[in-house]
Amino acid sequence: MNKLQALSPKPLTAILILLSLFLSACSETPERFFDIAILNTNMINDFASADLARHLNDETKEYPDIPSSKKKGNEATTNLNNKILYLEQSLEKVKKLSASGDKEKEIKALSQQLYELVIPVYKNEYLAYAKLCDSKGSQSAKDEIINSIDQKYGARFEQNFNALMEKGKAYAHQNNIQVNWGK
Repeated sequence: MNKLQALSPKPLTAILILLSLFLSACSETPERFFDIAILNTNMINDFASADLARHLNDETKEYPDIPSSKKKGNEATTNLNNKILYLEQSLEKVKKLSASGDKEKEIKALSQQLYELVIPVYKNEYLAYAKLCDSKGSQSAKDEIINSIDQKYGARFEQNFNALMEKGKAYAHQNNIQVNWGK
């Protein structure tokens, strides 16, 4: 067999097809990239807000006339720990994203920064808040934690979150991804 036959169109085409399939399997579709890097951050859009604090506190409410509302005393903590696990998994997915273009790299970096900002706060300050809720701690102690979170992290979170959403909207538009932005 001569060298010309070794590079005939059929084997070369097959190799190119296999290589193309392999590369496409290694990278995400724009929709999947969007879902992982941007859409999953919906789980943290209540960070540094009264909504999250209220939700955690509501997990511990009991109603005397409703026996099924009797609590075990760890509902807020359990809820928050589940959220932390989800966020850690989401961060790992973001880290594994293949970002081919500059826009994708920027979105990936913003998403990763956002998770890396909030996860330690959930593990520390919010977990302390949840434990106070579960133990029926004083409202002033709970308020102090929430105010501290807002003062320390609120502005930076909002700036990072808004930057990611701005890039996400442009990315969705560019890739014809249909998104309801809550309008």
